[in-house]
Amino acid sequence: MSLSIKEAGENDSPLIRELASRIWEHTYRAILSKEQLGYMFEMMYSVEHIIRQMTELHHRYFIVCADSEPVGYLSIEKETDDKYIFQKIYVVPEFHGKGVGGYLFKQGVEYLKTVALAPFTVELYVNRANPSVGFYEHLGMKKTATRDYDIGNGFFMNDFIMTIIIE
Repeated sequence: MSLSIKEAGENDSPLIRELASRIWEHTYRAILSKEQLGYMFEMMYSVEHIIRQMTELHHRYFIVCADSEPVGYLSIEKETDDKYIFQKIYVVPEFHGKGVGGYLFKQGVEYLKTVALAPFTVELYVNRANPSVGFYEHLGMKKTATRDYDIGNGFFMNDFIMTIIIE
């Protein structure tokens, strides 16, 4: 399997939404209620919201392909000159366990090395009940805090804040 990554533009917003629709329920159905899943998906993955993240909030999106087929995405937000947040890092379920997530994470770090001065911190928010916590620890990230973030409609994101310092 050949992996590649490309930076996404506004025209890729429908593709990102489509990938998210294949990933979202599988990832969160055992963790979140159906109501919260639907609310969060529409809030975070409307084409308009993705474009707003790209244009107004300056998130960088990347799409990972396996043998030229889009299978996942990453969104990076610059918080400060030395702190970046991997807002979204997802791979379609049929490619879990095949090295795609690790490749996507490492490519995101490599991109940051081209735009940031070392050392810098990469931060990621992971639902505390998400089994991927172990995956991120395997990549060198550490649980450094928790957060209970109110997203509206009575829903919260209950996350570990995970960090890694890149030298």
